[in-house]
Amino acid sequence: MHELGIMYNIVKRVLEVVETNKLTEVEAIVLRVGEQSGVVAQYLHSCYPASVSGTLLERTALKVEFVESNAVCRSCNKVFPVKVSKGCCPRCEGTDCEIVSGKEFMLKEIHAR
Repeated sequence: MHELGIMYNIVKRVLEVVETNKLTEVEAIVLRVGEQSGVVAQYLHSCYPASVSGTLLERTALKVEFVESNAVCRSCNKVFPVKVSKGCCPRCEGTDCEIVSGKEFMLKEIHAR
């Protein structure tokens, strides 16, 4: 479970932002997690309490936005959800497709006072 290491690094980065900007309270941390990122949102939530223990972030909420995997067909330019279509274009049935979303993993927002 590499999510624990990921959460520790996210918390470290947020604490750097808190210190740099002299923030006194962080209400929420928002992450964007793509369907094909290799990161399991449920595990992030499970690791979060241990990652923030003893820090200014102990009462901070963790919000995770799930990003569905979408592809674009190179033959007809149709954008479609990969999971539903199983990688085949629903318009022309082509298989020459490029993933355009769903691989991302990022710290999107820090809600602070």
